[in-house]
Amino acid sequence: MPSFSRRTLAALLLLAATTAHAQYVWIGPNGTRQYSDRPPPPGTPASKIVKAPGRPDLASPAPAQEAPADNAATTTKPPTLAERDAAFRERGKARDEDERKNQEEATRQRRLAEHCAAARETQAQLDSGIRIARIGADGQKTYMSDDEKAARGDQVRRALQECR
Repeated sequence: MPSFSRRTLAALLLLAATTAHAQYVWIGPNGTRQYSDRPPPPGTPASKIVKAPGRPDLASPAPAQEAPADNAATTTKPPTLAERDAAFRERGKARDEDERKNQEEATRQRRLAEHCAAARETQAQLDSGIRIARIGADGQKTYMSDDEKAARGDQVRRALQECR
């Protein structure tokens, strides 16, 4: 070991042995960690003592303290398998219900669009001025009068109010 002198190596080994066996660790007045086998000087606040015999090492994260068991409202247990299964089934039912509602709404929208298209076509025929013929149940062709066209035009305009 040519790079280290024997004194440096001895000092490092002594320091390692001292810190490994130190029973007390505290933060000194100048903010540095102090290691010793003796208690910190009197007047050292307890918040500055990091490690002492009988006390856990405060530098490492301490396990969380559990709340008292007498308050059942604040303690939460993980859900059981049956509860998770029931929640899964409820989410499935809700998803199916939403899908059914969406399909019903899509069907309603499609029917409304078809209704509006037919109403617009009828409106265009009525406004074109051509004679409109109808075939009756007996197979005879009859033509709409101007009064019938006006009445039918009113019906179509009311139907088109829903389309806007």
